[in-house]
Amino acid sequence: CKSKSGRCSKIVNNKKYRYLTMSIDVSQYKVGRVISLEGCGSCKSKSGKALKACKVDIGNEDPILVVTSASNVREGSRVAVALEGTTFKDGEGEIRTVTRASVGGVVSEGMFCDSFMLGWSGGGKGVAAQLPDYFEIGSAPPSSKPRPKEPEPEPEPVNIPVPGLYEKKLSKEERKKLAEEKRKARKAAKAAKLPSN
Repeated sequence: CKSKSGRCSKIVNNKKYRYLTMSIDVSQYKVGRVISLEGCGSCKSKSGKALKACKVDIGNEDPILVVTSASNVREGSRVAVALEGTTFKDGEGEIRTVTRASVGGVVSEGMFCDSFMLGWSGGGKGVAAQLPDYFEIGSAPPSSKPRPKEPEPEPEPVNIPVPGLYEKKLSKEERKKLAEEKRKARKAAKAAKLPSN
């Protein structure tokens, strides 16, 4: 494929498959955690989506502010962030530089990366790429979409026998014998306490 955009397609069994041929340098981006977000009033993006101003911790002393229309961003989300000065390839294949810009009256110091920007397969355009919590804040995002870690096996339950739950009921003769043994034991204990003359 010789497409300038890096987006190519291939027809296999009468189905059209799209794929990317461009390589993405994800080391220029950072993993960030959304600390807080608030609406930007009645401002909307070009596509008509509501804008949100997000404070994002990227491992520096001060958090940065990113304005986004991505609907999947929540407080505590771990996302890939393209900071001011980094580059990315847009949908037409043009290389663009992320700049500080006023979006909806709020200055944005970067942008959230979607799967396409990171070169990942899957994921929607304009949807912030989410990362699991085990990715360190301030580190570079992975070059391929992370898979969830296997859940750790739960420890085996410890079976502690509880007395009396499943014991066999005593027959009438067994109860009489047990009662007789208890009476004899009480008599012996009483006799041991009495002073001998």
